Amino acid sequence: MAPRPPLPPFTLETAVKKVRMAEDAWNTREPERVALAYTQDSRWRNRAEFFEGRAAVLAFLTRKWAKELDYRLIKEIWAFHENRIAVRFQYEWRDDSGHWYRSHGNEQWEFDAEGLMRRREASINDVPIAEKDRKFRWPLGPRPADHPGLSQLGL
Repeated sequence: MAPRPPLPPFTLETAVKKVRMAEDAWNTREPERVALAYTQDSRWRNRAEFFEGRAAVLAFLTRKWAKELDYRLIKEIWAFHENRIAVRFQYEWRDDSGHWYRSHGNEQWEFDAEGLMRRREASINDVPIAEKDRKFRWPLGPRPADHPGLSQLGL
């Protein structure tokens, strides 16, 4: 595979760019596209689920976005060092019965020299919200450049 810049070691500028690129990709809800950002042997922990390999990532993302409808995500850098980035994130989604949730989480990422993520660990909690309490109301797809981030929203 071709390198996926920005490449480690990260600076603040390149780490922020990598986080926004990941956010934009996840907001497409295209499992095949998103899975290409991970190594063939990528290791994941998502909540209480542990798996390994790009094929498992693809299967996970396909299941995720079949369940989490109208998904909109915002990620924000927390810290970075060399080939690692830590982020906090929140996303809003509804289930097939119309109940809305805001999911709050933290991720730790580790990248290989080609800029592919080889390890992802995510801790996530879901909080039910009323539809009127949603804050992420842009059209489906990547967050517009002028839409506030988590800190600007007070989250």
